[in-house]
Amino acid sequence: MLLIHCPYCKEKLPELEFEYAGQAHIARPENPAEQTDAEWHDYLFIRSNVRGDHAEQWRHSHGCGRYFNALRNTVSDKFIATYEIGQACPTSHAEGEENNEQLES
Repeated sequence: MLLIHCPYCKEKLPELEFEYAGQAHIARPENPAEQTDAEWHDYLFIRSNVRGDHAEQWRHSHGCGRYFNALRNTVSDKFIATYEIGQACPTSHAEGEENNEQLES
């Protein structure tokens, strides 16, 4: 089981407390009325499917209820960092290692 650090509650809690909410840092179009159907399709449905470090949105559904971002490695399933909505994605692995860890099975 994974422990995930909630940047708002400042606690590491089991992954069962959280819900995955999709890819992070997706910007809504500035002028929605001017978007074509193809552009709306891409905005709503096309997401990255990276192998490696991936910025994701999560929700602390059984706690504070707030959304936050996480940088997670999709190969190892290790959370590298968690950070509040609106903050920039950390690029260095060392920045988040003290906040998150994976429990050994």
